[in-house]
Amino acid sequence: MSARYEIFLGTDGQYYFRLRAGNSEIILQSEGYSTRQGAVNGVQSVKTHSPHDRFYSRLPSRDNKYYFTLNAANNQTIGKSQVYTSTTAREIGIESVKRNGPTAPIVYI
Repeated sequence: MSARYEIFLGTDGQYYFRLRAGNSEIILQSEGYSTRQGAVNGVQSVKTHSPHDRFYSRLPSRDNKYYFTLNAANNQTIGKSQVYTSTTAREIGIESVKRNGPTAPIVYI
């Protein structure tokens, strides 16, 4: 399986996207959007910003683990990663978003 964006309607009536790597792991997920087009616009923003390291924030989680966010040029968060057990694993996640984010196709589920 290759990397892909999945856009879906959540149980709360909001639209979300998630970026899955080729191994099916979710490497980035969005906040909720009120419309499907909002989620599509979010994906377009990931495609634009994901290749550039300056748009990533590397953060600690509450339980002494690690995650990252991908931010737009206006500093608004576009997507958030899963939680990683090490900074090395977090960097691998960022590299995967950089590699897959710009070109992954959108699938509606």
